[in-house]
Amino acid sequence: MKYSILNKAHDILYNRSKKEIEYGPFIDCMEKTAKLASILSNKKITIEDSYNIMIAIKLSRESYTHKEDNLLDVIAYIASLNDYKNG
Repeated sequence: MKYSILNKAHDILYNRSKKEIEYGPFIDCMEKTAKLASILSNKKITIEDSYNIMIAIKLSRESYTHKEDNLLDVIAYIASLNDYKNG
């Protein structure tokens, strides 16, 4: 069976044990990103804004050079954003 990009994205989101050891829980990272970006920009950046910015960065990189990792991260960010919005 072929391991699709969707399977890989699922693993990134829901099987994060190694990543969480390195970076902490995904939502905590996005929350801290929003807080730090708010301080740096002197304006309110929401957690949803953080997701949208990360998605935009990955799509911008992809428009320059295709790398599966760019698309994989976009899928993972979108899925995680959906989880965040659904509580």
